[in-house]
Amino acid sequence: MAAWKEKNKIMQRYDLTAEMYDERYAEEQASKYKVALENLKVAETIILDVGCGSGLFFSYVAPHAKLVVGVDISRKLLIHAKEQACPFQDIFLIQADADYLPFAKSSFDTVFAFTLLQNVPNPVETLKEFKRVTKQKGKFVVTGLKKAFTLDKFLDLLEAAGLTVVSFADDEDLKCYVVALSLGRTCTSTT
Repeated sequence: MAAWKEKNKIMQRYDLTAEMYDERYAEEQASKYKVALENLKVAETIILDVGCGSGLFFSYVAPHAKLVVGVDISRKLLIHAKEQACPFQDIFLIQADADYLPFAKSSFDTVFAFTLLQNVPNPVETLKEFKRVTKQKGKFVVTGLKKAFTLDKFLDLLEAAGLTVVSFADDEDLKCYVVALSLGRTCTSTT
């Protein structure tokens, strides 16, 4: 019950700030998107954008992807995301909780979650839910807000969720760590 109260507060906060979301965060989010996509191929993939907000990320991936699904807990942010999705044919939006995604196991090639983990009650469980919906050879990208997570705490979360770091960015200009992850065992490299 406490987790739902926390989530409800987050949902209400984003519903209240939905009108100014793009103005407030577009530049910061764009920096994360560029870093996240540097070494990741999204052409002809099925993408899930968890915590899609107002849909700012859609223009970066929709022209290349086979399908993009945006999920957010905030109904008002999804109304704005619908506007961002209009120029594209294969974007679908769903209001849902990141901890209980309404998708079958192994549904997506790539899962993205920008600026989300600090807004969930148990980030490790949320990461495990991302693993559940990602295909075996799929990848996902998450960010960790630096003011919410120390580097050690963030890396511990990833390890506790049983994830393998494929790439890691901790640029001074970014307010978040940007991490590409895989489900399988691969060589770990950091940048």
